[in-house]
Amino acid sequence: MAPSPSSSPSASAGCVGGAVGGLSEAELAGQVLMIGTAVDSPNDLGGTVQKYHLGGVFLHGRSTHTADQLRAGITELKQNASVPLLISLDQEGGSVQTLKGPDFPILPSAQKLGAGPPATLRSTTGDSARRLAGIGINLNLAPVADTVPADIGERNPPIGYWHRQFGSDPDKVATSIRTVVPASQEAGVLTVLKHFPGLGRVTANTDTSANAADSTTTADDPFLKPFAAGIEAGSAAVMMSSARYPRLDRSAIAPFSQPIVTGLLRQKLGFTGLIMSDDVGAAAALESVPVGQRAVRFVAAGGDMVLTIRPEDAAPMASALIDRAGSDPAFRARLTDAAQHVLTAKKRAGLLSC
Repeated sequence: MAPSPSSSPSASAGCVGGAVGGLSEAELAGQVLMIGTAVDSPNDLGGTVQKYHLGGVFLHGRSTHTADQLRAGITELKQNASVPLLISLDQEGGSVQTLKGPDFPILPSAQKLGAGPPATLRSTTGDSARRLAGIGINLNLAPVADTVPADIGERNPPIGYWHRQFGSDPDKVATSIRTVVPASQEAGVLTVLKHFPGLGRVTANTDTSANAADSTTTADDPFLKPFAAGIEAGSAAVMMSSARYPRLDRSAIAPFSQPIVTGLLRQKLGFTGLIMSDDVGAAAALESVPVGQRAVRFVAAGGDMVLTIRPEDAAPMASALIDRAGSDPAFRARLTDAAQHVLTAKKRAGLLSC
């Protein structure tokens, strides 16, 4: 089932505004959190969803379960939420494919699909999205919009090594992104462009290193073209990289950088949708920052939904967000705005009844 279109933009805004206006501070904090849990036992997180009013759940790991088994677990998990959940996973293809059971065909890598005909890319993406929507997934953390230069290739640990990129030419990658976004979203699963402003040039992985940096990317870089293409195609969400980009901001990594999150993505590229973090729980790039402050700094920079794969992060993150909102009116307004972006994505996914 495809996401339900709003009767009009103003009606949608009114619906979301009313829903956000009825949330307590604790509920606002919860809505901007997406917490991870094992894909084969999603309801292990049920108590956390209920206690912290979570806005989303990320299903991680690898599964060979059938569609019926997965649907049953996801349905049970959803019953814990007072506001319907965004349920996400990584179903890119190639080496990054969460669901590999009998109802979920093995997908080629993005590099292979990007080199083939657009019709195959479109049909493969649409078929995969329909299978995800059928079990209750409404957000896929894909497509990868990073461009990996040919002279770096597999020496790029997070993307190139695994062939997760659609190509080495940003114009060609942009063409693939223009195909993938509508193919997925028209089949009922919202897309997340990742990893802004690009992970294709780094030579360290933010999951395992605090030294991932791209000293080339600028605000007018051609490698931003695939992200711009995805935004123009209507992608519901964009995920921030956790690397450093000294030519964009010398003082902060991307998820904590107002010049990158708000200045470049929101203002220069004109993105109005949901801005997500990459995993800020287990990633080495954020080890030096207290857990709760990871959520606060991301939201303060302009981000909307904080992703962590660790369930134990929900408590300190929610507490830090609530404490900051209670003492800082400007931050409370930003938190409210972030929750509004989350609920707008939920409205777009057909999750809000108004």
